[in-house]
Amino acid sequence: MATKIRLQRHGKKGNPYYYIVAADSRVKRDGKYIERLGDYDPNTNPAIINIDFDRALYWVKTGAQPTDTARAILSYKGIMMKNHLDKGVLKGAHTQAQADAKFEKWVAEKSNKIEGKVDTLKKAEGAEAAKRLAAEKEVNEKRLAEFQAKEAELHAAAEAAAAPAPVEEAAETATDVVEEVVETVEEVVEAVTEKAEEVAEKVTEASTEESSKEETPAAEEEKKEG
Repeated sequence: MATKIRLQRHGKKGNPYYYIVAADSRVKRDGKYIERLGDYDPNTNPAIINIDFDRALYWVKTGAQPTDTARAILSYKGIMMKNHLDKGVLKGAHTQAQADAKFEKWVAEKSNKIEGKVDTLKKAEGAEAAKRLAAEKEVNEKRLAEFQAKEAELHAAAEAAAAPAPVEEAAETATDVVEEVVETVEEVVEAVTEKAEEVAEKVTEASTEESSKEETPAAEEEKKEG
């Protein structure tokens, strides 16, 4: 039976994750598998890989052929390197201790690379976050300035509406002047009328006195003639 190490898709559309499985090569990709070796989540950076190292190494040593993606995952986790070193021990190229030392060195270097990548990603994320924050701050400051300008405009418009217009002030002033003139004229007319009445009374009195004087001599003359 030909065996493959491959990925079996799970998850939702647009958000998949995968089982890493050992399966019969004749079975469909998402069909029944012989053994689940781990899982792979590509939705994070770096991707999350959980795998049973010893069981995956066992299947590689027994001849299971990994697909291209599965091989990349096995290489990333050091399984292919371990298999290569163990073959070298069997061939006498080096001792088991030497193979173990080389593998430990490879694991340390790989860990440093992964940590370096994670640090780089964190710095990039921090820089991107700072950039977004600065952009948001700029937008907020612009909106605040626009709001303050609009508020000042509305405040000025409200003051202008509350204050009397120049024409209205002039009209009010003219009305006040006219009212004062009318009052003055009425007072003058009233005074002239009173004075005229006084003069008329005096004229009447004078005329009455003159009439009395003229009538007296005439009466005397009539008495003499009689």
